[in-house]
Amino acid sequence: MKRTTGQDRSITSKWRAATQAVRAGTWRSEQGETSEALFLSSGYTYDDAETVAARFAGEQTGMVYSRFQNPTVQMLEERIAVMEGAEACRTQASGMAAMTTALLCQLSAGDHIVAGRAAFGSCRWIVDNLFPRFGIEKTIVDARDNTAWEAAIRPNTKVFFFETPANPTMDIVDLEFVCGLARSRGITSVVDNAFATAALQRPLEFGADVVAYSATKLMEGQGRVMLGAVCGSAEFINNVLMPFQRNTGPIAAPFNAWVVLKGLETLALRAHKQSENAMLVARFLETRVPRMLHPGLPSHPQHEIAAKQMDAFGNIFSFDLDGGRAQAFALLNALELIDISNNIGDSKSLACHPASTTHNNMGPEGRAEAGVGDGMVRLNVGLEDPEDVIEDLDQALRKAGV
Repeated sequence: MKRTTGQDRSITSKWRAATQAVRAGTWRSEQGETSEALFLSSGYTYDDAETVAARFAGEQTGMVYSRFQNPTVQMLEERIAVMEGAEACRTQASGMAAMTTALLCQLSAGDHIVAGRAAFGSCRWIVDNLFPRFGIEKTIVDARDNTAWEAAIRPNTKVFFFETPANPTMDIVDLEFVCGLARSRGITSVVDNAFATAALQRPLEFGADVVAYSATKLMEGQGRVMLGAVCGSAEFINNVLMPFQRNTGPIAAPFNAWVVLKGLETLALRAHKQSENAMLVARFLETRVPRMLHPGLPSHPQHEIAAKQMDAFGNIFSFDLDGGRAQAFALLNALELIDISNNIGDSKSLACHPASTTHNNMGPEGRAEAGVGDGMVRLNVGLEDPEDVIEDLDQALRKAGV
């Protein structure tokens, strides 16, 4: 199989973002296909024994086994890396596989991690419950507070880990400060950028070392397949992450990689249009609900920081109702257009109650620490006409007594 001419990184890195999302990383076989080929193969054959020996020894490039690499998967990784501005990328079976791999590949017993309080429930679970089982110490901080990060540093601190915007509280972390602090102390910063993607925010430009994704979300965009990704320097990806990933096996499936490749072609269009729709919906809700959590609104306490580091504010936000779980459930049950679903990033509008779904495993005390209350509703605004979404929310709010 030969690569398309013009796929040298020195060329693709000069392309503008929209071109990178459609063209970067594309290979073509001798058939000359226009769409990236789907290679459904677990293994590969070789012309001679010397070739396979050289590949396993790392002396020759090429496929050896799909737990190590697959042509379709590699095309996706090359495209994400170019879009992110990263030297390298590796994909994983899911977003949580990506987060776990990005962290465990570099942490050992006796190390210390500082993590943001507001995060996806499963991310908090691995920090709060899994890491202590392996002797990895942790400190949870309010990631919005720059002084908290500095105060939490210990001699054995190896990693800063946080989301921005955070799920579901929409906390915004000052990327430039926190990543700069980490780098000045020899600490690796790992940023979960799933809510924004490279279409809206590029943490590496603000000093982040590693960027991790649930590509299941906005990258894929239509709720079809699971996939995760980790981006960083070639040194980190090839020499720190890859030995862990090859031997533990959280690999991405070729079909899933192919679907995400197709999703990336429209990512920028979807991300910006859905962000635009979400702003219209958020402005409506701000007049109706007790508390809005949308970084694009001037009322958000970190609005200025979000505006500095994001191209647009994303399609996901949350709001609080005074009536707690009962009123949140009443609102969700009254929706006619918007679906109740714990997924995000979809082109369809979705709503959920984080306290009973995505953050249920944290328990009441953990949710209170993270700022996830019983009256919180998280909304993913899709590509429908925003006026229809607003009308649906309006009638549901009235039925729920808001």
